[in-house]
Amino acid sequence: MGLLALLALTGLAVCLLASCEDSLDVQQSYPFTVETMPVPARIVKGETVEIRCELKREGRFKDARYTVRYFQPDGEGTLRMDDGMVLLPNDRYPLDREVFRMYYTSECEDQQSIDIYFEDNSEPAQLCLLTFDFNNESDDGEEGGDAAGKGDTGTQVMVQPGDTAVVLHPAAGLISKPVLP
Repeated sequence: MGLLALLALTGLAVCLLASCEDSLDVQQSYPFTVETMPVPARIVKGETVEIRCELKREGRFKDARYTVRYFQPDGEGTLRMDDGMVLLPNDRYPLDREVFRMYYTSECEDQQSIDIYFEDNSEPAQLCLLTFDFNNESDDGEEGGDAAGKGDTGTQVMVQPGDTAVVLHPAAGLISKPVLP
């Protein structure tokens, strides 16, 4: 009986040791969003609006890096960071802090929209898209667009590169936009 018990314990020990792995499963990608304060929906040529942003991460990975880029499908304007750096359309810039401000300056009298992309360095990369629409308001108070002009917190969508984002924006209705890789 002692030999049988010893064989059983040896077999159990071998089974337990055989199922162990040397590598740890470390999560290297956590979902994130970018939250903003309300932004005016009406803007006059030459006027600057402030976009207060906060990167919200669901978890921490010490090697996580984030970038920001933007595209302007409608209108003309300039987007800059709170440190004064002017962003060029579709160029990627490192995002080195979680709370930051961006400033958009209108350079035309037409309706304007900007898409701001935030991306992490995970594989596959996660992408957060913020869309802001601005209607022109002339200096005499006449509205150049057709939206209500209420404050806007932007429209946010989490997508994978190559997907098509369907964006529901209160001021502009339903918009379907391809996400650029």
